[in-house]
Amino acid sequence: MDLEERLALIKGVGEEVITEGELRALLQANDHPTAYDGFEPSGLAHLPFGVLRPILVEDMLKAGVRMKLWIADWFAWVNNKMGGDLERIQDVGRYFVEVWKAAGVDMDKVDVLWTSDAARNEEYWKKVVTVAQNFTLARAQRALTIAGRTSKEAVQAAQLLYPMMQVADIFWLDVDICQLGLDQRRANILAREIAEKLKWKKPVAVHHHMLIGLQGKKEPEGFDENGALDSEIASKMSKSKPESSIFVHDGTELIRSKVNSAYCPPKVVAGNALMDYSRYIIFRKQKALRIERPEKYGGTVEFASYRELEDAYAGGLLHPADLKKGVAEALDAIIAPIRDHFEKDPAARRLYESVRSAETTR
Repeated sequence: MDLEERLALIKGVGEEVITEGELRALLQANDHPTAYDGFEPSGLAHLPFGVLRPILVEDMLKAGVRMKLWIADWFAWVNNKMGGDLERIQDVGRYFVEVWKAAGVDMDKVDVLWTSDAARNEEYWKKVVTVAQNFTLARAQRALTIAGRTSKEAVQAAQLLYPMMQVADIFWLDVDICQLGLDQRRANILAREIAEKLKWKKPVAVHHHMLIGLQGKKEPEGFDENGALDSEIASKMSKSKPESSIFVHDGTELIRSKVNSAYCPPKVVAGNALMDYSRYIIFRKQKALRIERPEKYGGTVEFASYRELEDAYAGGLLHPADLKKGVAEALDAIIAPIRDHFEKDPAARRLYESVRSAETTR
């Protein structure tokens, strides 16, 4: 694969790349740069984690990137997830590994690493303290939005460790690329600034799209000073807001019910949850989207690309009810292998039951 193909793959992963010039130079100098994505173990897997993330990992691997999947168990502990029970959090981390396997991630080509292992090493904490010495308390508080906390929320003192640890992780893991969601932008920008100041390796940031929740676009809630980004973060599908989410364990009828209730106004593409899932999941997992409908409503139709679907929907050639039917069937087919893995594998099933029964907190 040549440079341009590798660059195109990674740009396809990232809705934002900081910076494209640095990414190009990195790929020219290194056939196998290292990237990481971090995961706070905080509940059951939904579409963004269980389906979209594996798609993105696959594209990064195709581009020759070595991926480190960082199970951020101590971050979930600091952030009071799973009732602040570290053992339950680590069960969720082990469940995450099963989700990746079921979703088709080649586990031989990725490194699965745990914050709790790093936390046993004095050098890790030296990185955390060094990072903390190089930004202010006010900056740390603003960066807490990466933990899913708005600027209006009261926080515990322990949660101030979160941004310091996340920035330190980048240097501890010695990665060339930070491949995380747009909601993690503040931490990556901090890391780039500190790298310049301390003459450490400056990471390229590749920020991927955040899937919209079933409710569609929402107003800003105080996650970022940039109103458009704030709205994106507020609108994302969130495990801590089950009403906004489709989970990889949802059955056919539940998926259909959730999709039927999704925000999907006629002829409207922007903020339309089902168009979002079509663009970022369905057309990346399937060659086409087939929608069966009676002859009196135009008969069965098949779209070979997202652009074809968008043009038809925006032009009023496809009714919301038909879009819902097609998207529900496609998502069910994509989720089915993951769902089946947890139904058929006893060890995976036990982990799922443990996570499902645990109390999940924001």
